[in-house]
Amino acid sequence: MTKVAGTKADEAAIRVEGLHKSFGDLEVLKGIDFTVSPGEVVCVIGPSGSGKSTLLRCVNLLEEPTAGTVALSGTELTDPDVDIDRVRRRIGMVFQSFNLFPHLSALDNLTIAQRRVLGRTKDEAKRIGRANLLRVGVSEKESAYPAQLSGGQQQRVAIARALSMDPELMLFDEPTSALDPELVGDVLAVMRRLADEGMTMMVVTHEMSFAREVADRVVFMDGGVIVEEGSPSRVIGDPQHQRTRTFLSRVLDPAAAEVTEDGEPPA
Repeated sequence: MTKVAGTKADEAAIRVEGLHKSFGDLEVLKGIDFTVSPGEVVCVIGPSGSGKSTLLRCVNLLEEPTAGTVALSGTELTDPDVDIDRVRRRIGMVFQSFNLFPHLSALDNLTIAQRRVLGRTKDEAKRIGRANLLRVGVSEKESAYPAQLSGGQQQRVAIARALSMDPELMLFDEPTSALDPELVGDVLAVMRRLADEGMTMMVVTHEMSFAREVADRVVFMDGGVIVEEGSPSRVIGDPQHQRTRTFLSRVLDPAAAEVTEDGEPPA
């Protein structure tokens, strides 16, 4: 099993080096290097098609990198000798779509993987599941089926399901993009609490207010590369690159971005 250099004290929670990902002739990621420290919250922002979600999916090998390495707390996931299923248990993933089993209640959605993957008893899985439903504010919905829940409630159940597997870190792929605006706040509040509790988190998001308030570091991607990264106050408040400034102007003030600096309408 390949280890990334470093002691336990300074070991990165996530270490990505030289990451490339192509789909046929389309190169989506073009050499990504970055780390996430234990307890750090990193928000990844950028335009559609910039490679954000592909990067996230490569971190837990839902997409297999074309080249480069991904390591979790020193264990190289891209090593062919690694038991990827065992390592992936340490990573919680929350998708844009909620991916709940429609024929199972909220509580049963939380217990099935605990029992089948972690080998917990039915009673233990239910106890942990109920604790996490309470943690995300939907404990009264444990018997409800996904179709009986709002989008925001379904997403909170999905977060509780990931938490019930006791992950070392959580990956969020645009977790509020499928929600009506009035439901976004409840999901972001849950994520804020997780950050306050010290959960290591990597969040692909278009919610700039969340990135400003919660992220320890913001990564701006465009064209399959990291263009700029740093504190929220620097990347969002005082971006150094024109590509970052153009993106943020369109996101933060769409009306002002109707005409670009060269007098042309935005692409």
